[in-house]
Amino acid sequence: MGRPEGERPTLESVAARAGVSRATVSRVVNGLPVRTASEESVRRAIEELGYVPNLAARTLVTRRTDLIALVVPEPTTRVFSADRFFAGLVHGVGQELEAADKQLVLMLAGSAASRARIERSAAARHVDGVLLASLHDADPLPAALTRIGIPVVCNERPLGPVSVPYVGVDNHGGAVAAVRHLLRTGRRRIATIAGPPDMVAGIDRLAGYRAALREERRRPIVEVGDFTTGSGAEAMRRLLADEPDLDAVFAASDLMASGALQTLRRAGRRVPDDVAVVGFDDIDLARDTEPPLTTVRQPIDGIGRRMARQVLRLVAGEEIEPVVTLPTELVVRESA
Repeated sequence: MGRPEGERPTLESVAARAGVSRATVSRVVNGLPVRTASEESVRRAIEELGYVPNLAARTLVTRRTDLIALVVPEPTTRVFSADRFFAGLVHGVGQELEAADKQLVLMLAGSAASRARIERSAAARHVDGVLLASLHDADPLPAALTRIGIPVVCNERPLGPVSVPYVGVDNHGGAVAAVRHLLRTGRRRIATIAGPPDMVAGIDRLAGYRAALREERRRPIVEVGDFTTGSGAEAMRRLLADEPDLDAVFAASDLMASGALQTLRRAGRRVPDDVAVVGFDDIDLARDTEPPLTTVRQPIDGIGRRMARQVLRLVAGEEIEPVVTLPTELVVRESA
C-alpha cells in the first residue's frame, strides 16, 4: 500500500512499513549498525515510500554534513577561464565524492574576506573536510585550517611553514623530459616561458628546465607568464626581441604555449622548422593548436580523484600517505 497523496513520509511511516521500531530506522538513516535483516527492510521501505532524511537532524547525530569543500584561492575570472585545469579538477573530485555519496561545495578564496568566511565555515563544521587547490606563495589557509583541526588535503605542497597532506605531480621531472626531448631533436637555444614564481608548478617546472640545460651546459633563457594565453604571447614577443636566434621554447602551460604559437605565427616563424614549442598539461587545446602541441601530460582528473579519496579517509579517521606524487608523461606531437 502506498502513502496518501501529498503526505510526506516520516520515520514512523518507514518503521511501520519495515516492521521495525522508529529507533531502528533512525540508526539505519544515520549509518549506525543494526541487524542485516532489519537494515534491508528499512532500506526497502525508504525506497518504496520515497523517504528523504532530515539532513539537519542527521548532522546532529553523526556530526557529519556529507559535504566536502573544494577551496580555490583564485578570482572567479580565472577559475571559469579557458584554463581547463580547474574544470578537470572539479570533475575528478566530483566523481569520487558522488561515488562515496558525498557532495562537493566549491568555495572561491580570492580575497581576505572570502578566506575569513571559509575559516568560519570550517570552524563551525559546515563541511566535513577541505580540499585546497591552486595555492599561491605562503597562503595562510593551510595553517588556519590545520589549527581548526578539520581534515584538509592540498593540491601540490604548500609553500608556507605548515605541513599539510598533498597530492601533486612530478612537475620537475616533466619539465626535464620536455627539455631533453628538445635537446635530442637538435635544438640548442632553448628558452622557457615560466609560470608564476609564487606557485609550486611555476617553481618546479622552471627548476626542471634549468636542470636539463645544465646537463648539456646550455644557457637558460627565461621569461615569466601567469599560465594564461595572453601572458604566453607577450613573453614570446620579449623572447624574440631579446633572443632572435632561439630555436625552441618550453612553456610551463599549454595556454602559454598557445600564446607563444600565436606570436611566432605573426612574426613569420615556422613551427617546428624555425622554433619548436613544447607545453605542459595536455589540455584539450593542445590537440587543436596549429600545429598540434607537444606537451607534458599531467593527470588532472586523477589529481582530483586522489585528493578526494585522501580527504575522505581523513574524515573517516584513517591514516593516509601525507605526500602523493603522480607521474607526468611527455606527449610528442607536431610542434616539436
